[in-house]
Amino acid sequence: MNTITGGGAGVNGAQPVRGLPKSILQYIPEPIQPLFENPLFSAGFGLLGVGSLVAIGRKGFQSVLIQGRRYFFVSVEVPSKDKSYHWLMDWLATKKDKTTRHVSVETTFHQHESGEIVSKINFIPSVGTHYVFYRGRVIKVERSREKNVIDMNSGNLWESITLTTLGTKRNIFQKLIEEAKIMALDKEEGKTIIYTSMGTEWRRFGHPRRKRPIGSVILDKGISETIITDVRKFLGNADWYNERGIPYRRGYLLYGPPGTGKSSFITALAGELQLSICILNLAGKGVSDVTLNQLLSTAPQRSIILLEDIDSAIQTNETNQPSSSSSNQSSNAISSGGMQYQGYSGPSSTMQYQGYGSSLTFSGLLNALDGVAASEGRILFMTTNHLEKLNKVLIRPGRVDLQIEIANSSPYQLEKMFLKFYPDHQELATQFVDKVKHLSLSPAQLQAYFMNFSTDPVEALENVNQLNLNK
Repeated sequence: MNTITGGGAGVNGAQPVRGLPKSILQYIPEPIQPLFENPLFSAGFGLLGVGSLVAIGRKGFQSVLIQGRRYFFVSVEVPSKDKSYHWLMDWLATKKDKTTRHVSVETTFHQHESGEIVSKINFIPSVGTHYVFYRGRVIKVERSREKNVIDMNSGNLWESITLTTLGTKRNIFQKLIEEAKIMALDKEEGKTIIYTSMGTEWRRFGHPRRKRPIGSVILDKGISETIITDVRKFLGNADWYNERGIPYRRGYLLYGPPGTGKSSFITALAGELQLSICILNLAGKGVSDVTLNQLLSTAPQRSIILLEDIDSAIQTNETNQPSSSSSNQSSNAISSGGMQYQGYSGPSSTMQYQGYGSSLTFSGLLNALDGVAASEGRILFMTTNHLEKLNKVLIRPGRVDLQIEIANSSPYQLEKMFLKFYPDHQELATQFVDKVKHLSLSPAQLQAYFMNFSTDPVEALENVNQLNLNK
């Protein structure tokens, strides 16, 4: 019988199987040396050691990568809810290499001066990883989409774009996003953007509109200049307000009969001062005190907040006759879109909306306009056809700083309207004014009349009897 020992020869003169080498074994205490002389144990110990070294090496390599990414790479994440996300997507559509195989389709629309809308198909980077070259730097673009997360504002799946590049400063991203912003704004230069309220968010309404010349809306003498001067003064006077502790906001009320150009002038004013318009519908479903405050505080910068026909959106009917009888008690109601708020007994009272999907109160509206939480830097325009229907509390100074009547056409407007359609016919314009100045005509009526005789000022003068029907 042959045995295996630590020394001596094995079977048939072969070298015996050994455990650990003596050079290592001598450092192991003698009581446990026999254990390490076992070849099976020593082989397992070796594998364990190799595995441990590999694991330590792998972890160290990962740590080096993490630290290297932290100190030698910069990155920025742009979520889809941010405005710059859409700027960046448009920028990537123009900068991305045409050989890229993985793209998404995005259809945009452009409106010509004639009103014709033309569609354009853009290819943008799809979900995944892409690389672009910008200002001598390679930028890694990672577009990700969460399958189970919904952006509650837009209703779309939550998306984000992460930009990463080698370096220690993030100013490269500031330049990139600024370039994308300028490119996007250049497409809208000279146009007026309209926003409408949707829940707690402002969304674009239609396409950017061609700027309407301020001279195309003819108001009575001096009115247009007064409003423009006042708004310009407000926009350039923020420090004056702050130094005196005055809330930096301005309110305007334009009142007068229908068709006198109130809304048209506001549109032209926005174009003249390069402002956008935010149409706020108080009678919309889901409008509440909370959403109203949110909308007013998040309106786009350099915009006009427009409350059209405020008398129809919010109506108050007050009865101040005291009575001990419940049937004769002071009763006030605020209606919104045909529904009513019941139980309003004064300006400071809270009225509960008795309808579905809304909890807007009159006191909530007043607080949103000039309360503690009211937003700063705001330009608010209200329009109404019936000034007498508005509660004086709503239009007091502080909420409405400038009230201007936009009445039916004055002799000045009659002449300017005639010359607008028939330039270089001053004598005919004077005769036209003499014939119709006794009539109460709105600019909308005059415009419709002149369009019937768009090429013949003589016929327009001779057929003024048609305007008598509107007397």
